[in-house]
Amino acid sequence: MNKIIDLIDEEQRYQNNTIRLIPSENFISEAVKQALSSDLSNKYAEGYPGKRYYQGNKFIDEIENLAIERGKRLFKVEHMNVQPYSGSPANAAILMALLEPGDKICGMKLSAGGHLTHGHPRITFSGKFFESVQYDVDSEGKIDYEALEEMVEREKPKLIFCGGTAYPWKIDWQIFSKIASKVNAYLIADIAHIAGLIVGGVHESPVDFVDVISSTTHKTLRGPRGAFIGVTKKGLERDSELAKKIDRAVFPGLQGGPHMNTIAAMAVAFEEASRPEFKEYANQIIKNAQALKRGLEMVGSGRDRSVPLKIFGTENHLLVIDCGFEKGKEVAVKLEEMGIIVNANTIPHDQAGPFKPSGIRVGTPAMTTKGWKEKEFEEVGERIGRMIINM
Repeated sequence: MNKIIDLIDEEQRYQNNTIRLIPSENFISEAVKQALSSDLSNKYAEGYPGKRYYQGNKFIDEIENLAIERGKRLFKVEHMNVQPYSGSPANAAILMALLEPGDKICGMKLSAGGHLTHGHPRITFSGKFFESVQYDVDSEGKIDYEALEEMVEREKPKLIFCGGTAYPWKIDWQIFSKIASKVNAYLIADIAHIAGLIVGGVHESPVDFVDVISSTTHKTLRGPRGAFIGVTKKGLERDSELAKKIDRAVFPGLQGGPHMNTIAAMAVAFEEASRPEFKEYANQIIKNAQALKRGLEMVGSGRDRSVPLKIFGTENHLLVIDCGFEKGKEVAVKLEEMGIIVNANTIPHDQAGPFKPSGIRVGTPAMTTKGWKEKEFEEVGERIGRMIINM
């Protein structure tokens, strides 16, 4: 026990004493942390509020209903399921609810900034159990909507994912909606990375254009490591049974008892995200990402060398930086030695493999939570850029 406590303390010091630039990481509030560490971990609650398979869930039902209502209000959806354990199970539940094995799905390529669960072939459930076609980005890392439209009309997928994990640009939900409607495909917005930006008012919401949204509750939303699925008004107009299908796919389709401590923490995070100061936080995330890019550009513009760094982005909270062929992991390791925590990442049209990619992914949510402003991000951008060009 003492060894675990010691390691937790060491990790806490490490997090506080390093510069955290992984876009999917953040720091939760003390209120969220209190909910996570509560006695709610002791309770089994298989089923849904009012329809449990275990007794003794009077207060559990109230907690889950509160999380649901707060989430629906925050994201402006008609129905919300807050039980998925994380983003991948949430997307698995959507596929299970809406499709049959072997149906065709469409998502962004992993190397272009997409997510494994959006149909990455061979090694994921989404690529193994469904036929997958994937769209790409152009030389600037932006979605080629014309090529996407041509592919969708040719391949006629039954479901389309929009959203990604390393996509540094805003997503045009309306164009996606028009493309999906041509083949009557379900349209799913995976907003895991940008959920906090959406509720903070600095990224357009997809709810008027898609059938379903899925999201984690950490990253820019600054909540616990959980997930939710939201069904929109558009989705229910398309299929009045859509909410029931989603719920059945989550439980009993894929999961057993929900993690009630996480659901309570989600309810806390949803309330925090509804406050005016959260909008200020989201706005600062964007300002800081732009400042980080300026710092990188200061180095690459000729002061240290004549060839600029290739930077993809940014219109949201993250950037992808070309470090040179297969140098992304090496750069990430060297930055860690400097106390700067990033992750190696493929760049658009990367000729290197995923274990030795050519880029790194950096973002601003965590250090913005710590109070960083533009000045600090410009400075760390210069440090990163200088290290890359001197390798």
